[in-house]
Amino acid sequence: MTIGFILIIIVSRYLRRTLKATLSEKWDTILKIFFFSAIGLLVIEGPFGVIREITKWIGHAMLLYMVYILYKEKEFSAARPVMLAISPYVLLSFCSDLIEVINKNFYNEYLASWLNTATVFAVIWMVAMLIITNRQKRALEKEKQKTKEEEEQNKIISHMKAELEVQVAERTAELTKQKEELEHALTDLRATQTQLIQSEKMASLGELTAGIAHEIQNPLNFINNFSEVNTELIDEMGAELNKGNTEEVKVISEDLKQNLEKIIYHGKRADAIVKGMLQHSRKSTGQKEPVDINELADEYLRLSYHGLRAKEKSFNASFKTDFDKTIGNINVVPQDMGRVLLNLVNNAFYAVAERKDQNPNTGYEPTVTVITRKTGNKINITVKDNGNGIPQTIVDKIFQPFFTTKPTGQGTGLGLSLSYDIVTKGHGGEIKVETKEGEGTSFTITLPAA
Repeated sequence: MTIGFILIIIVSRYLRRTLKATLSEKWDTILKIFFFSAIGLLVIEGPFGVIREITKWIGHAMLLYMVYILYKEKEFSAARPVMLAISPYVLLSFCSDLIEVINKNFYNEYLASWLNTATVFAVIWMVAMLIITNRQKRALEKEKQKTKEEEEQNKIISHMKAELEVQVAERTAELTKQKEELEHALTDLRATQTQLIQSEKMASLGELTAGIAHEIQNPLNFINNFSEVNTELIDEMGAELNKGNTEEVKVISEDLKQNLEKIIYHGKRADAIVKGMLQHSRKSTGQKEPVDINELADEYLRLSYHGLRAKEKSFNASFKTDFDKTIGNINVVPQDMGRVLLNLVNNAFYAVAERKDQNPNTGYEPTVTVITRKTGNKINITVKDNGNGIPQTIVDKIFQPFFTTKPTGQGTGLGLSLSYDIVTKGHGGEIKVETKEGEGTSFTITLPAA
């Protein structure tokens, strides 16, 4: 029965350690009693032969009771694999000793060897099951530990998630505020841009005014002069009529007719100039209409030149035209295309004047040339100057809004940007620049002919 007592000591110790967290005080006390009783009986069993028989049956009773409580009591449900491990040995050991007491001869003759062999296998089974159970217990503990760590990790993640959600909410509120501020700034910027565009238009209108005054003065002078001559001719006609000189009256009347035709011509010329100014100053309707592009280019070339002359008395430059007479009328928005031409011509005159100021005694002759050509179904309008040219480092920037090389106060940086939009977006054309430092620049507008 020595193995039985050792088994009681091991199992009771194992149960107390394994079920410590869930074991009630009652069963903990009982297992302690089993533990120490088994130790005491194991010590007593050795030297006392008579007592050995008594301790043997006490050991059987303790083992059977241990199997019973493992099966019956709920507190030991987690340790039932231990019951499966020790049950074969407990039952075989008990049956073997019981049969031996009842009929020792039958036991020795027929059953002893078989039961001893079965008991050996039961011990092997018990040891194997206890090892497996112990490994399963460790694996389960590791799994529990892993689960616990995962739960703790999940708690940490949940906490971090909550903090992150708070941070996201704060960041979202901050971004929403920044968005509103940016939208407000964008609205202000658009309003400012609209004002700058209007200022650019008014600036170009101001430059036109002096040129228009000069241009309109010529036809007005003709009108005034011919009107005065006609007054004198009418007086002469009256005198000749009084004399009865009808032939002379006919000659004078013919002169009157010619003078009136000249007055009508110059009156229409003045009217066209005023209409051009009004078209430039009023808001564009965006409606295209047939326009003589040669006449439009010539008009704005002269207006730009006289405007700059009136603004700066020392300004002096030559301008040339080379128009293709086969172009005829093309569909454009007159006000918009006039602004484009005015911007390009003004820039050209500015460039040649700047080079003239930098090289006053070199024999340099500032010249601006406007050229029109029809190529297939395209119309090319080129504004060319022999100024300083544009540095290659800034050529790619000249059509950007608010970019200007002029000194502060002399340009808004919107002229070329507006011109680019008018040509490309408003007329489906393109505008290109060719430049060489020290030689000059040419801007070429390409428009559909139809």
